Amino acid sequence: MFENVKVASHFNSKERAVVFQGDCMDLLRQIPDESIQLVVTSPPYNIGKEYENRRHLNQYLEQQRMVIRECVRTLRKSGSICWQVGNYVEDSSIIPLDAVLYPAFSELKLRMRNRIIWHFEHGLHCTNRFSGRYETIIWFTKTDDYYFNLDPVRVPQKYPGKKHFKGPKSGQYSCNPRGKSPGDVWTIPNVKSNHVEKTQHPCQFPVELIERLVLSMTEEDDWVLDPFLGVGTTIIAAMRHNRRGVGAEILPKYVDIALDRIKMADEGTLHIRPMNRPVFDPQHRPLAIFNWDCWNGRRNTAPANEDHRDLFPLER
Repeated sequence: MFENVKVASHFNSKERAVVFQGDCMDLLRQIPDESIQLVVTSPPYNIGKEYENRRHLNQYLEQQRMVIRECVRTLRKSGSICWQVGNYVEDSSIIPLDAVLYPAFSELKLRMRNRIIWHFEHGLHCTNRFSGRYETIIWFTKTDDYYFNLDPVRVPQKYPGKKHFKGPKSGQYSCNPRGKSPGDVWTIPNVKSNHVEKTQHPCQFPVELIERLVLSMTEEDDWVLDPFLGVGTTIIAAMRHNRRGVGAEILPKYVDIALDRIKMADEGTLHIRPMNRPVFDPQHRPLAIFNWDCWNGRRNTAPANEDHRDLFPLER
């Protein structure tokens, strides 16, 4: 990590970290053409949070088009742009934002490389539909000659000792010894109240989610841009791996939190959930054995307040 990082308030190619307080369009106008290697962000979802004005969907999409167009202008030919979004809700009907935003990227002749599913276990509980437990990252590149390095983000093989059982490679290991691709479905905890990274921002994303994009799509000293910075997660992920980070945030209180977090990250005192830590480790926990036969016979007749603890006898 860079030593003694000073956070600038306006873009300069010599800086290491830039937090601009204000509209992202004003920041983007400061950034020269083709100077950013990775754009990664989670824009407002047009659902009425304090940092956005709820608009008609068409107005929202037009505003997003303006930002995307400027981001693409700043992007290198070898660069990538990753837009992490969820759903817009209108009249109790959900509209997947990645689907309606896709034309904004395709109109600019960008190439879509992946639609990554970010899966998490916790969130709001719905009663009239299944509870939402994923969001998407749509990844585009500016050209076919883009930078991508899988090795820093490989995960452990499921069967590391598996070998070829026939043919010319019989007896040799059949998997990559450096690990396997994480694929396009990523299970990473979202930042809720008990998450070690939680701040007062209502829609904060985890550092490890951005780290995987930074490590695979940039090299050291490259610039990473987040036009909707929030509390600074993207810059923190960039700095942790010797990249440069720049972002814009309109709310002063989130700018203050971002600056504090960046300072602590630079000092090594910021609490961050380590990348590749297992989501759940059952070791040293009692094993619950579920009695499915008993449940199937009881589930349609049991009173709502019946105690079902007998269905989960604990192994002693």
